[in-house]
Amino acid sequence: MVVAQKHIAILGSTGSIGTQTLEVISLHPQQFKVAVLTAQSNAVLLIQQALEFLPFHVVIGDESQYSHVKQALAHLPIEVHAGAKSLEYVVCLDEVDVVLTALVGYAGLLPTVRAIEAKKPIALANKETLVVAGALIMPLAAKMGVPILPVDSEHSAIFQCLMGESHNPIEKVILTASGGPFRSWKREQLAKVTREQALKHPNWTMGAKITIDSASLMNKGLEVIEAAWLFQVKASQIDVVVHPQSIVHSLVQFQDGSIKAQLGLPDMKLPIQFALAYPNRLEVDFPRFNFAAYPNLTFEEPDMATFRNLGLAFEALDKGGNMPCILNAANEIAVAAFLADKIGFLEMSDLISETMERGTFLENPTLEDYVQSDQLSRELATQWVVNNSK
Repeated sequence: MVVAQKHIAILGSTGSIGTQTLEVISLHPQQFKVAVLTAQSNAVLLIQQALEFLPFHVVIGDESQYSHVKQALAHLPIEVHAGAKSLEYVVCLDEVDVVLTALVGYAGLLPTVRAIEAKKPIALANKETLVVAGALIMPLAAKMGVPILPVDSEHSAIFQCLMGESHNPIEKVILTASGGPFRSWKREQLAKVTREQALKHPNWTMGAKITIDSASLMNKGLEVIEAAWLFQVKASQIDVVVHPQSIVHSLVQFQDGSIKAQLGLPDMKLPIQFALAYPNRLEVDFPRFNFAAYPNLTFEEPDMATFRNLGLAFEALDKGGNMPCILNAANEIAVAAFLADKIGFLEMSDLISETMERGTFLENPTLEDYVQSDQLSRELATQWVVNNSK
């Protein structure tokens, strides 16, 4: 079957998901063409990618590097843009068929909103977009008739398990978690954790922010909130189970008690490719899972008393309104402070909890309210760091 070539805009092309997306595209040149590449500050890699994939447009977020990127690509028919507003512009272009959002954190929200308004299908790797404003994003996508295809391995797994099940109510979704590098550690051990230890994930190769989130279980907490919006389920319908081997990517339980799971080796290129090619599956020669190589697949309850971030995420989801936005903003400040050796590993949860307590709660926020909540929460969290730094 001949499939029309899709033109892809990759927001955050120099990060872990972005670079793996380009690997997928390079394997399927007949199916995919790079239309847009964007990066915040890694101009060197952005230029290299543009020279290889020849997109129609390139965006460098750091405006001070615009002239450098512009000069490096001057001999090519590539339009070069700079600044955050340019992201909102390029996602709306006629040359774009699919927008893959691989930006880190809150930065993905406004470009995703603009892309949906322009009726562009979204391949969503930026979970924070739904964490911050799921109540706005999902109705907007439904109104515009825009599919949101999950790229996170867990949500891709749930999405795949639900294919052909639209008429069957979900009883429960079960998100698997690797447990990160500190699975089974106690609080006294975690109090001494260094950034170098936290950046060593046992199964996945990811960017610094998501790796720290994985170590603290906040990543799983953000995924809980994302799952609630993607699959229209309540917090009480979401379970988290620690699965150290990262082979079962997530599961869905139906009202008859039957459970469907999606399995595979831990490789982000698989869910990326599935989202880009949907509804088709493309042939690849990636390594195949061998049951004999994994004779034991184990599962255990997460320790939410020790890893408080997961519980805080459930609290934010239960509260609703702008509370997940406050949680996310505080977490981004907390991770940055930990990576800068300003606060300890356990103090990230203290910072987030206090910011949630002090933040102004809004039950039915608008887009402008989300933007303001994010800003004010960052200010509260930053002040906490100043008052409690090492």
